Amino acid sequence: MATDDGTYEYKLQHGDDFGRTYFRRFDGLAISSLGVGTYLGDSTDEVDARYRDAIATALESGINVVDTAINYRCQRSERAVGRAIEDADVSREAVFVSTKGGFLPFDGSRPDDPGEYVKREFVDSGLVEREDLARGSHCIAPDFVDDQLDRSLDNLGVEEIDLYYVHNPETQLHARSREEVYDRLEETFTRLEERAAEGDISKYGVATWNAFRVPESDDQYLSLPEIVSRARKAAKAAENTATHLRAIQLPFNVFMADAFTVEAHEGPEGPQSALWFAHEAGLNVFTSASIAQGELAAEIPEDVAERLKGDTTVQRAINFARSAPGVTSSLVGMSRPEHVEENVEAGRFDPLGADAFDAVFE
Repeated sequence: MATDDGTYEYKLQHGDDFGRTYFRRFDGLAISSLGVGTYLGDSTDEVDARYRDAIATALESGINVVDTAINYRCQRSERAVGRAIEDADVSREAVFVSTKGGFLPFDGSRPDDPGEYVKREFVDSGLVEREDLARGSHCIAPDFVDDQLDRSLDNLGVEEIDLYYVHNPETQLHARSREEVYDRLEETFTRLEERAAEGDISKYGVATWNAFRVPESDDQYLSLPEIVSRARKAAKAAENTATHLRAIQLPFNVFMADAFTVEAHEGPEGPQSALWFAHEAGLNVFTSASIAQGELAAEIPEDVAERLKGDTTVQRAINFARSAPGVTSSLVGMSRPEHVEENVEAGRFDPLGADAFDAVFE
């Protein structure tokens, strides 16, 4: 697992190469504000090899955050991450690894009949109750998440996962009420609290696409205050002294800035954006789609670009995401070493200060 000493030693080795606040705190850890994402790409050996090379290059270049999920590329991304960590000339104690469970994963490749595969491997086997499924592909029941966590540990080849997310719980809102989703999350949080106490995960979080950045009236909305409340109840049920809920993940980029602009979460003095609520609640924020899955590689609005530092459009887009208040690390898909080389350069520039970032929205 990532340790305080391991990550701070890594920061000492690389910190002088980067700009202000490139390394940020996650509890006692020092982690890079740029992380490797592993979502995109075909489920092939060729892409696996590219990811292994890219991740190893990133780890040796000053990026010590790697994010994946069991369903990414039919479990191949997790396995590529594990091999890259083993191959890279970097201590495991310096590397912060996060993964996710919630979507039913294929194994190695997409089956010819996905529905039949899900029925055979998950429903008929008893691993998933049919009534727990949403859209035929998503489940966050405690026993299922428990099983997926074990599989992720095996895929990654690690003894402990640094951050384990419940993946896109808003998907369950297609099949059940919001209150039922909160109840199920509390049950699953309780299981994750138990796994944290057992040493299988260090912390857990909630990774979303829509839930935290849409208005309360939206069908995909979930309340951060309620999520935090349910995590506290889960910690108590597991007889832990404090909750291990420490992070959220959500999209944030120049075109998708809702996490900063939409005030949908009730704070002590009224509604707050997801970023501000998370910051005040002590939750770390990891941004996904930080360059809009490559769309921002070509162009960002001129009035925004001129405020940002960076030699390329991609670097400026990354620095926009890294500049948002409360963001711990911005994730960017990197499946080729040349992607890493360009992206890591973004960290050599200082991010926007708080006032300068606010001015973008004036």
